[in-house]
Amino acid sequence: MKPLALVFYERLMPGSQLANRLQDLGYRVLAKNQVSQLAAIVQRESPLLLFLDLTISGDVCAAIATLRANPATAHLPVIGFAPESVSNLHATALAAGANLAVSETAIITHLSQLIDQALNLD
Repeated sequence: MKPLALVFYERLMPGSQLANRLQDLGYRVLAKNQVSQLAAIVQRESPLLLFLDLTISGDVCAAIATLRANPATAHLPVIGFAPESVSNLHATALAAGANLAVSETAIITHLSQLIDQALNLD
């Protein structure tokens, strides 16, 4: 069975582009857009990786902090992405507990390296 990558996004680009790249790398992809349901979906689906568009509607950083506070989900590698023009979101996501926070360009261009890096972080 292929590992599951959970992708939360609202904007078609880069969200669908990311989902397609993950499938090309051998992941099953579950795409969602309601960050308010993040914790419940993560607990139900048990993904290997979580990708979050940091510009999605809702408090993404609070959702990341909630995952980190729960022993059942604290281990989950979280990669946030946002346009370079809102780089303050990258720092906020990292402070909330994201493993990595990168630009939209980097998430597509360097996806396999970012996955390796996120999976190797302890």
